Amino acid sequence: MVKICRGIADSQRFTNFILGVIVLAGVVVGMQTYKEFESENHALLSTLDTIILWIFVLEAAIKIISKGKRPLDYFKDPWNVFDFTIVVVCFLPIGGKFIPVLRLARVLRVLKLVSAIPRLQILVNAVLKSIPSIGYVFLLGILHFYIYGCMATFLFSDNDPVHFRNLQTSMLSLFRAVTLEDWTDLMYINMYGSANYGYDESTYAALANIGITEDKVVSTASPLAAGAFFVSFILTGAMIVLNLFVGVMLTGMDDAKKETEIAEAAKRKECENLDIKEELVQMEKQLQEMSQKLSQNLLVLSKKADDNSEKISKIIKSS
Repeated sequence: MVKICRGIADSQRFTNFILGVIVLAGVVVGMQTYKEFESENHALLSTLDTIILWIFVLEAAIKIISKGKRPLDYFKDPWNVFDFTIVVVCFLPIGGKFIPVLRLARVLRVLKLVSAIPRLQILVNAVLKSIPSIGYVFLLGILHFYIYGCMATFLFSDNDPVHFRNLQTSMLSLFRAVTLEDWTDLMYINMYGSANYGYDESTYAALANIGITEDKVVSTASPLAAGAFFVSFILTGAMIVLNLFVGVMLTGMDDAKKETEIAEAAKRKECENLDIKEELVQMEKQLQEMSQKLSQNLLVLSKKADDNSEKISKIIKSS
């Protein structure tokens, strides 16, 4: 039984079948978001959902049985724990205001694709491994935004209060700029003056709603300061800080790939060791059976020898 389950769990056909079921689960959940379709086909969708759930239960059972005498080894893999948790949550008697939890669990079943596709596991592991380093890069990014936000507020708050009236607004506008979303508009407003570029009656009306009247907006052209500020911000922000995130992720991916290869090698070795142990157990049983047969044969032979010796002694006495 263990050998059969291990063969099924390790087979590519079984993996492909589970992938297909996961995709089907995602489609079913997506169809349930359309209320009219869901109400018309509620029975069909519920039946499919139940079948999918029991297939996932069968998958977990096969993987647990494949571990043989150590079924708890199944839970040593975090992805197996995730899959098992999702299945268990789907069986909980949840109702009323907790129904969104059940729906969330159904949506999260799509994430089983990650556990089923090793390449996706490498990507997720890379993200998790990169979190400490990303924290330092994130801190550097916050300092970068804070410094440039203070500078922008000092330089452009009078000319462009829509984007730079205070520190938090300046940092939000700079976040827009670092994504390269119309950052040149922000630069031109401050290069040519808000009265000459970007501001119109609707802009002044919006400012009036937050207590800034048109006479408080001092249109000032700062071609050198604005050009130097925004170009330097884009170069340091978009080209350096954001690339640091990419570099950290690539490093984490390399580390995760190496760890995955080591884990796969250890798993293969463990499977080989298990196979060897099973073969040794079978050989030991065969040896025991052979020794029992030999002992039985020896007993039979010894009895025959005793009988023959008795016959010979009788013949000698009679002669």
